[in-house]
Amino acid sequence: MTLANKLKKVHGRKHGRPLNAARQRAMGNQFERYALTPTELTCDGTLDPRTFFPDATKLSFEVGFGNGDFLFEMIQRHPSEAFFAAEPYVNGMSALMKHIDDTSCEDGQYPLKVWMDDAMDVAKSLIDSSLDCIYVLNPDPWPKVRHHKRRMISQKNLDEFARILKDNGQLIMTTDVDDLAEWMATQATNHPAFECEANSKVDWQKKPEGWVTTRYEQKGKEAGRKQTYLIFRKKA
Repeated sequence: MTLANKLKKVHGRKHGRPLNAARQRAMGNQFERYALTPTELTCDGTLDPRTFFPDATKLSFEVGFGNGDFLFEMIQRHPSEAFFAAEPYVNGMSALMKHIDDTSCEDGQYPLKVWMDDAMDVAKSLIDSSLDCIYVLNPDPWPKVRHHKRRMISQKNLDEFARILKDNGQLIMTTDVDDLAEWMATQATNHPAFECEANSKVDWQKKPEGWVTTRYEQKGKEAGRKQTYLIFRKKA
């Protein structure tokens, strides 16, 4: 079944503040160039990402990219790599499209495909062992206990991430919410497909090599919040 007929919604509202003229213009100029279509995402594990990026040296997926600061910096730093990315909020998507609209790409188009809806639609559509890395950066903490089932990192979603990651592929998760850090670490540790790269909790505070520090992360640091970096690897 294609997503053209799929009505399930799990991520909450899509709209925040009205878009300003620059963001509206950026969406009009860029969104259709980068957007995956509902007919391309079949949720049946048959979409080969190399259909879009046959020459990419690395394939990554960012789950919920917020304003796109991390994602945009990564596609600029690593032009030979390709990225899939999902963000359900129009405000976040328009921020990324404005980043793109304000710059020029040597090849005419960045190696990027985006989806403005549930990230798991993308995960369920990709073929087995097709990605090198998955990023889940500062996801919604859903702090109320009755809402914990909505958290992105769950055994069910980890099943999908394990399926689409290559052997030794990385799952990188971050948060500045201590309870969520413990939750994500426990969920991933308890999943049979993943192993933690850290030797101790001290390593959770170390930024991965070549890390992109976003405005959100910097503001959190200035406010006294501690960022946690969790790196798990899919077992070979």
